[in-house]
Amino acid sequence: MVNLVTALMSFLQAVMKLAGIQPHTVEIEPGTVIRIWVPSETIKRSKKTTNSTTADGGNTKTNKPSKPAIVLIQGFAGEGIITWPFQMLSLRKKYSVYVPDLLFFGGSTTRKPDRSPAFQAECLVEALRKLGIEKCTVVGFSYGGVVAFKMAELQPELVEALVITGSVPVLTESITHDMIKRMGFHALSEFLLPTSVEGCKRTLDVALYMKFSLPRRAYKDFTEVSFDHPHPFHSLRFFLSR
Repeated sequence: MVNLVTALMSFLQAVMKLAGIQPHTVEIEPGTVIRIWVPSETIKRSKKTTNSTTADGGNTKTNKPSKPAIVLIQGFAGEGIITWPFQMLSLRKKYSVYVPDLLFFGGSTTRKPDRSPAFQAECLVEALRKLGIEKCTVVGFSYGGVVAFKMAELQPELVEALVITGSVPVLTESITHDMIKRMGFHALSEFLLPTSVEGCKRTLDVALYMKFSLPRRAYKDFTEVSFDHPHPFHSLRFFLSR
């Protein structure tokens, strides 16, 4: 039986490509790559080997964005494209839209053991630099907001504006404890890494602004795609800012 979330992802990818936004892979260093959705007009195929490839593996060169650059950073669940589809389509006419997958989500991976927001931010900054972006507005949701704040701290000349929702500048143990207690969970892992359909439904009920009921199968499929596998964030202490 087809996984509904996997089918949705395929549909979203097709829609974005038709809208002029395509997946692109940037090598940060050997063993570390960031997949990022970029404006199609910035991609130029080349026969020479570069540090960037399109999703089909073709080598490319990239042009600087022709419009103001805006970077949309996902929260913890899912990946970039499933977090921001409406914003990507709405903003693309006035902005050059860039939507990265954070490390260990979607197509972004690393062999390094570092899981900190600072390392996530360093990799995104380097990816944007390699794509020719000199200044940008960064929008961060939830965990992505923590990463966005760290990007602005590391490279203030790159991040000219921040838009943050559902996040804090620094995620500490005390903030995490209070947040989890208010939401009614016993541990951060219970909220971020649910292991059952009921746990997934509870997590999405808390995380989503719009409240609506989905069929049980939808929660099951989302759990299988997003949570039902060994996750690199096995120890959630890596979330804490340091």
